[in-house]
Amino acid sequence: MASVGTYLNFTDNTEEVFYFYKSIFGGEFIGGIMRFGGAPPMDGMPPMPESDKNLVMHVALEITGGHQLMGSDSPAFMGFKVNMGNNVHINLQPDTRSETERLFKELSAGGVVTMELEDAFWGDYFGSCTDKFGVNWMFACTEPAG
Repeated sequence: MASVGTYLNFTDNTEEVFYFYKSIFGGEFIGGIMRFGGAPPMDGMPPMPESDKNLVMHVALEITGGHQLMGSDSPAFMGFKVNMGNNVHINLQPDTRSETERLFKELSAGGVVTMELEDAFWGDYFGSCTDKFGVNWMFACTEPAG
């Protein structure tokens, strides 16, 4: 089922932040905590420093009314510098790839594509952009290719 969530980026304390939110909202992390060290090497990316392998690549927590709060550390080796304002994304999870593509195309028009839509190693059809008004969007569709 399609859903919308809020995605937060931090420099290196996402785990601390999400345990704080978990203490307030309760529940369990959806799918546990994924770490950068568990990701396969990716073409075009610099080698991952040993010190970054335990950082949070993804964590999700349902907070209120089915809304998911998600987060990730943003290590410097990836080229992303966290500043208040660029650390929040609206995460759309459409039901179909065609709807994902439509939304991505329309929201990125006149803006900046930060990651083209592609099949990600964790299974989602994933991409991101900043719209022409400076709002950050992420797209994650679970519909298989084909």
